[in-house]
Amino acid sequence: MKKIVSGMRPTGKLHLGHYLGVIKNWLKLQDEHDCYFFVADWHALTNKYKNTEDLKENIKQMIIDWLACGIDPKKATLFVQSGVKQHSELALLFSMITPKSWLELNPSYKDLKFNLFYQYLRDFLLGKQVKINQAPPPESFDEALEKATGKQKNKIFEEYLREAFHRAFYNQKGINFEYLKEVLIKFGINKKIVEEAIDNLEKGDVGKDIDTLGFLAYPVLQAADILIYKAEGVPVGEDQLPHIELTREIARRFNNLYDEIFPEPEAILTEAAKLPGIDGRKMSKSYNNAIYLSDSEEEVNKKTMQMKTDPQRIRRTDPGNPDVCIVYDYHKIFTKDENLLKDIDQKCRTAEIGCTDCKKILAENLNKFLEPIRDKRKEIEKDYEKYEKFFIEGTLRCREIAESNMKEVRKAMRLYEI
Repeated sequence: MKKIVSGMRPTGKLHLGHYLGVIKNWLKLQDEHDCYFFVADWHALTNKYKNTEDLKENIKQMIIDWLACGIDPKKATLFVQSGVKQHSELALLFSMITPKSWLELNPSYKDLKFNLFYQYLRDFLLGKQVKINQAPPPESFDEALEKATGKQKNKIFEEYLREAFHRAFYNQKGINFEYLKEVLIKFGINKKIVEEAIDNLEKGDVGKDIDTLGFLAYPVLQAADILIYKAEGVPVGEDQLPHIELTREIARRFNNLYDEIFPEPEAILTEAAKLPGIDGRKMSKSYNNAIYLSDSEEEVNKKTMQMKTDPQRIRRTDPGNPDVCIVYDYHKIFTKDENLLKDIDQKCRTAEIGCTDCKKILAENLNKFLEPIRDKRKEIEKDYEKYEKFFIEGTLRCREIAESNMKEVRKAMRLYEI
C-alpha cells in the first residue's frame, strides 16, 4: 500500500470529462492505497486571482460532486488545501532552493501559454466566420491540399495553423507576429481580420493572467502539496509527468542539502478515456460544451441532441462513419450493451439508423449513468453541513501530519523555533 496524494482545482461543478479523467481513477485508488485527496483552492488562484467571488461556491460544488460519485471519507482523507497552512510554508522554503531555470524550462508553463494564445487565435478566426478551406495553405501542405476535397481541407487548415503558430511562438526572440501575419494572409484570410487578431494577441490581455510569480512557481507549491505528506505516488496523465519529475528534483535537492526527509514520489500514470465536448472541442466550462454530473435529465437530452455528428452525413439516407462521430465516442463509454454498440455501428454505416435515433439511445444511457449521482447530490445538498464535516475533519488531520513533518524540515534547515 502506497501513500497517494492528488488534488483538483475548484472551478465549479464537475463534468463527464472530470469523472473519466480523475474521479474514476480515485475510486479505484481509494480501495487500494492510503489516499489524500484535496481541493486545490490556492492553485485555483494561479490564473483566476481576479475572480474569487465564486470560489467558495465552487469548493462546495466540488465537494458535493466528489461524495456523490463515491469518493469515501472512510477510505480516503479529504481536505481543503488552504486549510493546511504548512503547505505554503514548505512551498516558501522550497522556493529558496529551486533554480529559476527549472521553472522557466517547465514545458507545462510554456505549453499553457502556447495553448492560450493558439486557442484564442483559432476561436477568433472561427468567430469571424472565416472559411477555413477557402485557400491553399503554403509550402509543404500544398500537395496534401490538392489531394483533399471538401471538409478534409478543414483538418489540413487546423494542422497547418497549429504548425505555423508553433514556429511563430517558439521563436528565440518571442512570438514572431510578422511571420504569423504573413502565413494567415497566405491562407486567404482577410487582411483586416488578420491584423485585428494579431493586434489582440500582441497588445491585448491574452495570456497576461499567467505572467505572475504565483503561476511561474506553482510547480513548487505542487511539490509542497505532495512532499509534505511524504507521498510515494501521484496519479497523473502523461502530460503532467514533468511536474512530478520536478517534484522529485526538489526532493533530491533538499535531501542533499540538508537531510534525507522526503521520498521521491513516483508518477502513477492513468489512462483516461478522452471525451470531447458536445461540439468536438475539449470539454470545458469556458466553451459551454460540457455535460455536467449535476445536469438534469432534460438538460442531458437537450445537450445530446446538440452533439455534432459525422460531417459527411448530411441527409438521413447518407451512410455515416462512427469512427469520426462524437456521438459514437460517447456510446463506446456509456453504452454498456456490446451487441447494441455493434448494432449502432453497423446501422450507422448502412444508414439504417439516423443521427436523431442514435442520439436518443445515447441520452438514455447517459441518464442511466448519471441518475444515481444526481440522487446522491440531492441527498447531500439537503444536509450539506453534515457532509462538509468530512472535509473539516480531514483538514484538521492533515494539519497534524503536516506540522509533524514540518518540524523535521525546520530542524534539518536549522531554522529558529519557539
